[in-house]
Amino acid sequence: MTFTSFIEYLQLEKNYSVHTVTAYENDLHSFSDFCKEEYEDDNIINVHYVQIRNWIVSLVESGLQNATINRKISSLKTYYKFLLKTKQIEINPLAKHKALKTAKKVQVPFSEKEMETVLSGMKFTNNFEGIRNKTIIEMFYATGMRRAELINIKQSDIDYAAKTIRILGKRNKERIVPLLEKLEIQLKQYQSYREQVDVNQEEALFLTSKGNKIYSNLVYRLINDYFSIASTKVKKSPHILRHTFATHLLNQGADLNAVKELLGHASLASTQVYTHNSLAELKNVYAKAHPRNKK
Repeated sequence: MTFTSFIEYLQLEKNYSVHTVTAYENDLHSFSDFCKEEYEDDNIINVHYVQIRNWIVSLVESGLQNATINRKISSLKTYYKFLLKTKQIEINPLAKHKALKTAKKVQVPFSEKEMETVLSGMKFTNNFEGIRNKTIIEMFYATGMRRAELINIKQSDIDYAAKTIRILGKRNKERIVPLLEKLEIQLKQYQSYREQVDVNQEEALFLTSKGNKIYSNLVYRLINDYFSIASTKVKKSPHILRHTFATHLLNQGADLNAVKELLGHASLASTQVYTHNSLAELKNVYAKAHPRNKK
């Protein structure tokens, strides 16, 4: 079974990223294959909830985490909403479905000391890759941008005169964040090295040593490698740097709405997940400062 019109809808109307569209398509094909095997029909347009429930049971038995299963069902939900919208079905088989319960994962940010260790105490090689890597870490920490946003940022997105950075986020939503002085200095140093490898006249700001646009695995690997030296935390990724950016701002008294705008969140609820650690910091300060807590 093909899902051409739905995929075009995700790409053109919803402006979903290539990665997201691929994930949706894979989930639909996975359910379609299940229906083919179990019910000898891969057409999932007019299925009943019992068929979807049986798929969920099979996914649970296969050992998948509830969060992963919920994401797959979310893909189906979006698909059936599309079919309702285009009047291909009259009833959404997932209308009354409730997501599986999942344990909330607390994302542990890097401490200010760990960030200082990497950015000020660690020696980066004095060549293109070393300077680029440090600039990427500075960029993540100074802006809170997502990995895909950093990969796609262009040289023209940096406005040195206005001291701002233009970031194109999810669904092509644009936001402007301040260009901090330390990041500006680092970027200008990187630019002098970048000129030596930019043989293809790339628009992208961050390049590989061969002059091509950087890619996702490279970014993840370099963050993991550097922070493995400075931190014993289990998870060391670009997203943890985004989490660190938000948490450190909140710890220093930044307004939640301001952090929401800097992160490019559509709703305040998305930003509130970053308050766990700032609350822990507040509790620590409170415990040390409140007169009734002093011995």
